[in-house]
This record gives sequence, C-alpha cells and structure tokens, in this order.
Amino acid sequence: MSKKIIAVNAGPRKGWNTNIHFQFNGQYKQNMKKQLFSFLCIGLMLTACGQQNKQETTMDFVDNVKVALSDSGHIDLDSLQWTREPAACEIKNDTIHITTAPKTDLWQRTYYHFQNDNAPVLQMKTREKFFSFVVKTDFTESHHRFDQCGIVMYLDSENWLKGSVEYENEAFQHLGSVATNNGYSDWATTAIPADVKTMWYRFSRREDDYCIECSQNGVDFSQMRICHMYSAAEEIQFGIYACSPEESSFTALFSDLKITECAWKAHDGQQPDA
Repeated sequence: MSKKIIAVNAGPRKGWNTNIHFQFNGQYKQNMKKQLFSFLCIGLMLTACGQQNKQETTMDFVDNVKVALSDSGHIDLDSLQWTREPAACEIKNDTIHITTAPKTDLWQRTYYHFQNDNAPVLQMKTREKFFSFVVKTDFTESHHRFDQCGIVMYLDSENWLKGSVEYENEAFQHLGSVATNNGYSDWATTAIPADVKTMWYRFSRREDDYCIECSQNGVDFSQMRICHMYSAAEEIQFGIYACSPEESSFTALFSDLKITECAWKAHDGQQPDA
C-alpha cells in the first residue's frame, strides 16, 4: 500500500516567542559585523606594518653597484663587507692586501667528498641585473699548492662562484673557476706557467646568468666560464677572496677595482625560445 505524504505549514510553534527569536538573530548579526570589522582593522594594520617594514628595508639597502655607476665606476672600498675576515688585511690607496691563514678554502662535496667553507670573502651588494666588475690580482707571494686569490660571488655555503689562479708547483699553476650550485662544486681549469704572477678578472651579470673572464693586460679578456646560478636571481653579493687550503699563508694584492656597464653583451645569433 502506498503512503501519502502531506506537507503541512505548521507556522510558529505554540508557545514560541517570535519577538525573542528575531531579537536573537539581530544580536547575532550585530556581533558578526563587529567581529568582521575587527578582523578587517587587524588586517589593515598588518598590511600597513608590512609595507612600512618593506619601505624601511628598501631605504636601508645600499646598492653598491648603483652607487659606483653613478661615480664613474669607482668603488668605495670602505663600504665592502666581510664574510669571515682574513689573518690580516690592509686597505689603502684603492688597494686591498689580504693575508691568508692556513687551511682556509671554499669547496663543496664533489670528488674530494669534503666541505670547506672558511675562506675570507670581501663583498659588495646589489640588486642590479646587468653590470660588470673588474679587478686586478697580484699573487707574487703565492708559493704552496692551492694558494689562490681572485673574484667571488658568495651567497651562502652551498651557492657561490669564484675565479682564480691556484699555485701548483714551480712549473705550472691552475687558472680556473668553480661554480657551486645547491651544494656541489664544479671546477674547470687550464694550466698556465708558474711565472705568471698577476691576473685581471671581469665578472659580469645578465639577470641570473653569469660570466667570468680573465686578462693579462686588463684590456683583452678571454672567457673562462658562463653559468647559471639558481640562487642568484635577485639580490647578490660579490667581490674578492684569497685562501690557502693547506699549511701555507701568503699576501694577495687587489687593485683597480671598478664597476662598468655590462660588458657581456646579449647573444647576437639564435634568438631565445618563445
């Protein structure tokens, strides 16, 4: 047998005070509005604080590249900052003397299976995406295996880039560069005579791609490495370093530091993929 279902509009229950019911709803809505207004005020305050902190951070940041470019490329050496100080250092007359301590080095994992991260590094900061940095190095005093000095972009222990000459023996030394991405170092070298005691370097940035070049006269530069640095897309630090990975110490001389417009020009052949 089928059952018939009948809908009945019963209306308000007997004994139910509809005035109280509507009054309750009104208070609830009013409380909700107050809470929403409070949340809105808190959100606006947090946003304002965040914008203020961002503005303060931006105002406090000194872009060394931008400052140098506005001063014909001149770098204020007193504005550079240390990531680990050397055994000794002297800065005067636009030159920097760095004396290394024994067993100081930069290397991460590859082949040797050790992590060395204690070389002294002197750097400047920038958010500029296109520029070049030039410096002359004098390593006349290097005399022990792996004594080295050169340019560097040190972001953290597992992300950095360097170019240098490393002493090997009385016959030859290594002119090379190391790119370290995500904790693994990649070393590329070529042998040069041991009697070479000075070298110029040019470090160039095009967004998050980088180029290291070398020169023996400061005019004619040859490419050493082009690489992509995964952690170097925005603000970076770069400059100079010197170290002695074994039981040694020497004094490296850095001079003729300057910033220029990017000397590493865009590729003029095949166009980028769409």
